[in-house]
Amino acid sequence: MIPSHTLNDGHLLPAIGLGTYPLVGRPGVDAIVSGLHAGYRLIDSAVNYENEGAVGEAVRRSGIPREEITITSKLPGRHHTYAKAINAAHESAYRLGVEQIDLYLIHWPNPITDRYVEAWQALVDLQRDGLLRSIGVSNFLPEHLQRIIAETGVVPAVNQVELHPRFAQAEQRQADADLGIITESWSPLGRGDVLASPEITDIAAAVGRTPAQVVLRWQVQLGAVPLPKAAGAQRQAENLAVFDFELDDSQVAAISGLSRPDGRLFDADPTYHEEM
Repeated sequence: MIPSHTLNDGHLLPAIGLGTYPLVGRPGVDAIVSGLHAGYRLIDSAVNYENEGAVGEAVRRSGIPREEITITSKLPGRHHTYAKAINAAHESAYRLGVEQIDLYLIHWPNPITDRYVEAWQALVDLQRDGLLRSIGVSNFLPEHLQRIIAETGVVPAVNQVELHPRFAQAEQRQADADLGIITESWSPLGRGDVLASPEITDIAAAVGRTPAQVVLRWQVQLGAVPLPKAAGAQRQAENLAVFDFELDDSQVAAISGLSRPDGRLFDADPTYHEEM
């Protein structure tokens, strides 16, 4: 049984989810169905992943009751005006084949374009109207969070950010927690050689788990919700098996110690990055 977090709006969010980028088309449907059958109950999608249709089809095909599954999608930057955001969210619901989207996020703040406040107001109004159950943001820095809260009075339920051993985001996680926001992690396992680092492989040997399981458990103990992408049934099951062991404080600290200021996977600093 996967534990859950209670969001600041009272709804529950599973403590781990299935990342779906770049799972598309028929193979994407098959992979997402496999994940649902493995036990995932949080499925993370986005308009820009071009797979909302595959997610919706997988949910229907899985045979699992709709109310047991939390579906996430995200608003792209090209739809940051109020009217475009309203229409885009409805289009997401149509593509997913649902009457209500469980969690809808602004994908990036796009501060140069600077329309994220009105986009957030659109999500606030759509939540009030019932199209969106919970609303949140992605890749928002503390200053972006403070601004939308100050201008709308509504605190996001979730902030999904890049978070992995090379970029542990301690300050961002604390800022989220101080506001009552749950932090989700995209690319939670990082890329490249991080899983082969001695700090992680030594811990994996000590606890009898894979390096990926150790990193996902580290995420869980930080209070974050990791969203690992896996298409194969074996890897999906392995990534879920992180709730029956614990890391001690020194092990958590050792993994956190791998973080570095320039640890982002891509040149995508939300201070200036624009994602349309």
